Parts: sequence; C-alpha cells; structure tokens
Amino acid sequence: MYTVKEAAMMTGLTPHAVRFYTDKGLVPSVQRDANNIRLFDEDSINWLFGIQCLKQSGMPIEVIKHYVDLCLQGDDTLPQRCELMLQYKDAAQAQLEAARKRVAYLEEKTMHYQEILERRRPDTTNPGNWSKIKQNA
Repeated sequence: MYTVKEAAMMTGLTPHAVRFYTDKGLVPSVQRDANNIRLFDEDSINWLFGIQCLKQSGMPIEVIKHYVDLCLQGDDTLPQRCELMLQYKDAAQAQLEAARKRVAYLEEKTMHYQEILERRRPDTTNPGNWSKIKQNA
C-alpha cells in the first residue's frame, strides 16, 4: 500500500492532485486506514495513471467521473466508453497537429537565426535594421 506522497511520486502527479482526484471519486479502489489516511494499491495507481492521461487529453473532471462510473458498471458500458475515447482522441489529434505546426514554425525560425548568426543572411527580424538593409540593397 502506498501513501498519497508515494502515489504522487509514482505517477508524477502532485500530492494535491492525488487528493483532489480521490475526493472527486475518480479512484474507486483507494482505501482508508484507521486514521482515515488514504492508502493506494496497484489498482489505485493504475486509476491515477489513467486519470492523468485523460485529463491531459482535455477531458474535464466531470467527464472523467462519468467514465469511471461507466467502468465500474462493467462490460455493458463498453460502447459508451469507446465513444468517449473517440471524442477525446479526435481532440487530442487536433492538439497534436497544432503542436506540430508550432514546432515547424520554431524550427524555421531557428534556422533563420542560425543563418543570421553565421552571417549568411542579414537580420531582417529586427525592424531597427530594415533601413540599413534597404540602403544595401
């Protein structure tokens, strides 16, 4: 059994997030000792990993709670769970594409600045140099 701190270290979550998720009912396997201290088993750690992934995909806490409830209801809810994953997979794909575009833009700018630093291109990124560039053209 693991404490909140240990569960947080294992999952990369903060202790505050671990407590928040358990308070919201997202970790159904969490247990309490005689002093009402949260105790996490391997199933609890798996729930935390799953919650973390769903949250990072943009799924709101209320929807994650609905997903947890569906999981607890059993195999009859497989179609609904699949549909939820498909909805958020599409959103995650859009986020991924946007991130790829940002990386491509930064790569292009980095190459541009490297060419400037290597004196293979004038510094056209600085408006203070534009009049000098026009004079030399």
